Amino acid sequence: MRTPRPVVALAMGTALLTGCSAGKESAAPELPSSTCFGVFTPAELAPFMGTGDEVRVDSPPDLSLNVSRTKAICTIDVDGKPRLTATAQRRPAGQEVTWGSEVEKHRPDVLPYADQSRLWDSGSAVVVPCKAPEGDFDLVLFIDAVPDGLKQEERRPAFAALMKKFMESARQQTGCGA
Repeated sequence: MRTPRPVVALAMGTALLTGCSAGKESAAPELPSSTCFGVFTPAELAPFMGTGDEVRVDSPPDLSLNVSRTKAICTIDVDGKPRLTATAQRRPAGQEVTWGSEVEKHRPDVLPYADQSRLWDSGSAVVVPCKAPEGDFDLVLFIDAVPDGLKQEERRPAFAALMKKFMESARQQTGCGA
């Protein structure tokens, strides 16, 4: 049975408009205090949200993946436009890692803290080997976002920091041992 995911929609209205004229952009949207499986704070995600009035977060409350719930996806849209996607998937241990052309076309780096990983200017992916009492498994974590609020040289470090936090939370929430 599929667990329903709560959807949080926040309408910011005209209070966030930076000016009254039609030429002014609205301010950055306000995010819930905890988003994407309870992992990220509004401050961590602010550089990826752009400007807008309405935020929609579609995410399960946690990353408690197991043999029957193998995948969790969080999406954040601002004014109907995708801004961030974070995905966690549990799969059998030791499967070959294939990043695919969509990732490789960005000339990715390897994260300094994860051998099976990719880091590019608009995202990051990693495979985390896990040991658990019910059997070993791999966690595949993926973050993709629109980094409009970051300078070019800030993008990869920002995604590396997000992924490190995502990995730590995913390990804890899924019962992933060393």
